Amino acid sequence: MPHLIVEYSANIEDKIALDGLLDKLHASAVSSGMFPVGGIRIRAMRMDHYRIADCNPDNGYVHVTALVGHGRPLDFRQRVCEQIFEALTTHLASLFEAAPLAISFNMQEFHPQLSFKKNNLHEYVRRRSV
Repeated sequence: MPHLIVEYSANIEDKIALDGLLDKLHASAVSSGMFPVGGIRIRAMRMDHYRIADCNPDNGYVHVTALVGHGRPLDFRQRVCEQIFEALTTHLASLFEAAPLAISFNMQEFHPQLSFKKNNLHEYVRRRSV
């Protein structure tokens, strides 16, 4: 964990430097110290159908949902949320200054008894780093 899911309105796709954003979110997740590298998943979903605020076609949004394992202390999760949100807003700062844009972030915990995983990535990552 975490899974970072980036949703964004289609009208800003050519303005958000998506690969750079994903790289920055990944780096922020790694540097937080909260997540093992083998557990990080970051993906983006372009939303073609949306309505934002007054429905002006210039309005855009980027929302990131972080799905994390259960059990980390609230203050630790809050620090990580602030760090990831800072990376997100810094990356989008120039677009935010130039156009109507909503930027949001939310962290949710997986239920400890309702989350199932099968993952061999930790071992592969460990072997590659040796």
